[in-house]
Amino acid sequence: MLRTRASNEAGETHRESGLKGSTMTEPLMIRGQPRRSTAMALLQSQGLPVSDITEDLLQHFFFVGPDGSPTGLVGLEIHGTDALLRSLVVCETARDRRLGSALGDHAEHYAASRSVTSIYLLTSTAESFFRHLGYERIDRSQAPSSIKATLEFASLCPANSAS
Repeated sequence: MLRTRASNEAGETHRESGLKGSTMTEPLMIRGQPRRSTAMALLQSQGLPVSDITEDLLQHFFFVGPDGSPTGLVGLEIHGTDALLRSLVVCETARDRRLGSALGDHAEHYAASRSVTSIYLLTSTAESFFRHLGYERIDRSQAPSSIKATLEFASLCPANSAS
């Protein structure tokens, strides 16, 4: 389990933008609510869980690229002031364009606009990427009960995923 918005000594929350030194040269259009079929296709192509992806869950998902073939995707499950970052993925042909950082930043701003103060995620392959974005590792037992109750936490992601 990784968590962002770590408190500093004054108790304030913080995270530096992951877009410093961005190499994107054209405006990035991030749109909401991808089609379920295309979101699932991208997630499956990268080996990410899809069994719990519903239309309701997709209301907090965002994507870049064409409607019929997104190149990047990120989602959130919002539970009060906590959120679970879901499915941050960029197709292999679009990597090295900072799309993952831009999508992560967008999800964090969206979460903050909904009064989320902590974002949690599980990963078995991208811990260094998320550390670079300012996330810190915590023990799974430290996750709030609302996050532990999610299907991804409870059964979809392996217990050895970085917390």
